[in-house]
Amino acid sequence: LATLGTFILWLGWFGFNGGSQLAMSTFADAKAVALVFVNTNMAACAGALAAMVLTQLLYKKIDLSMVLNGALAGLVSITAGPNYSSVAVAGLIGLIGGVLVVLAVPMFDKLKLDDPVGALSVHLVNGIWGTLAVGLFNPEVSFLAQLTGVVVVGVFVFGSSLIVWAIIKAVIGLRVSEQEELEGIDQHEFGME
Repeated sequence: LATLGTFILWLGWFGFNGGSQLAMSTFADAKAVALVFVNTNMAACAGALAAMVLTQLLYKKIDLSMVLNGALAGLVSITAGPNYSSVAVAGLIGLIGGVLVVLAVPMFDKLKLDDPVGALSVHLVNGIWGTLAVGLFNPEVSFLAQLTGVVVVGVFVFGSSLIVWAIIKAVIGLRVSEQEELEGIDQHEFGME
């Protein structure tokens, strides 16, 4: 089911990234959309392959969940700039994304951050990487501007989230009861294990 879900996301990403071209009325527009499709797919493939190879090297086995997260990491990494003129650059960006996700998952575990599906590793780490990659690989874009954007968005989201979570904690609380936690929240919310 996880693999199917990943493939569904992968397919949806073509519409997501391809739709960012916003036009297909000319040959140049159609060519740009095609390039976005190819780059999107290349980054996902490279991310999956990088995660596969790295988990084999690190853990002596291929970890399917990491391979799937590697594909998603490639997709996230390429999303900030899917219109690179070079398919090789798109592959490199996805490859680095796949490596980053494999390294980030155990890092967040060591930091004791609860991230059971690797969402921080896939989306946060590779969203930052992909944004910075635009400044690295696109000569028309300033790396410093991309870095500034990452920092400003990070500060805003962290600060506003801190305020919202503090309000939720004060009003209704952040945790379920100890009994619900032990029995499993599905039992209490849905009446099933």
